Amino acid sequence: LALAATPRGKPAPDPDKAFERQEAVLQFISGYSETPEPAKLPAAVRGMVRHGLLKDPEKAGVYTGFMAGVIGQSDDPNALVAAFFPMPPVEQIVLVKAIAFSGLADWKGVLGRIVERMPARKVILKKYLYGDGKPLADLAVDDPFFIDANWGYYFATGRPAPIVRIVSILSLASDGNETEKVTLGAMAKFTFASNAARDKVLLDIAKAEMNRQPEAVRRHLREVIAAAELYELSTLREDAFKRIEEIRRLGSEAKRTWTTWGQAGTTVLALGCVAASALGQVQFGIPCVVGGALSTAAVNYLGPER
Repeated sequence: LALAATPRGKPAPDPDKAFERQEAVLQFISGYSETPEPAKLPAAVRGMVRHGLLKDPEKAGVYTGFMAGVIGQSDDPNALVAAFFPMPPVEQIVLVKAIAFSGLADWKGVLGRIVERMPARKVILKKYLYGDGKPLADLAVDDPFFIDANWGYYFATGRPAPIVRIVSILSLASDGNETEKVTLGAMAKFTFASNAARDKVLLDIAKAEMNRQPEAVRRHLREVIAAAELYELSTLREDAFKRIEEIRRLGSEAKRTWTTWGQAGTTVLALGCVAASALGQVQFGIPCVVGGALSTAAVNYLGPER
């Protein structure tokens, strides 16, 4: 049938070749909501695996969220998920979370149907099927996974809900008690502004939320909107740096905090560069790195000195 469906009996093209380059995976993600192609997701995921983008599940939040969004909108999520296999055991952790984050009413049913294909993942399967594993909408706002996973879901769906969740944590940027929250809020603010500078839909969401959010959030939202409309992100960067510098002066505990929390939102910065066709270049003053460690330069740029 495959041969008959192609001209003169030529074999169908290999879908994996479309994702031989890492940049192609990122471009697929950044432009997905405008031209959804769910049938290409399994090949894109295999590309993510080949390029090592899922080898550290704790730093794969944006890919997890993206997969979740596509799965959640699929007409046949069971068939789509089945097409990911075979899949390496470590990367299967990302798939488990993506299904849980999908927003599907029957996400546990979808997950339960592939349990036998993931014998090495019994612990995390038990956590999400029978324990306290949470869907994306219930993820704690102070979770380092929060920013990237919600951005990934937005890239897949274009829906405002994940962005509204990110907006809700902007006030953390001025938290005076917990260093983790300051760092998370600053990165949420910076990534939102850098993406909104290129995405009118995000700007519209930000302006609409000005009528809904409490003043503690609106204060930061005004700065995000102004920075995005004027293409002036340096002010946000300087403000974030000052706050993080205060954290740095607290000593070694603060540095350990940054090592963990400073990764939040960094993949989003790289994807933003892809969306702006600025691979490997400086876009709005943010170093864009597409390589083994996405946006490591962005972390060093925004974060405190070591």
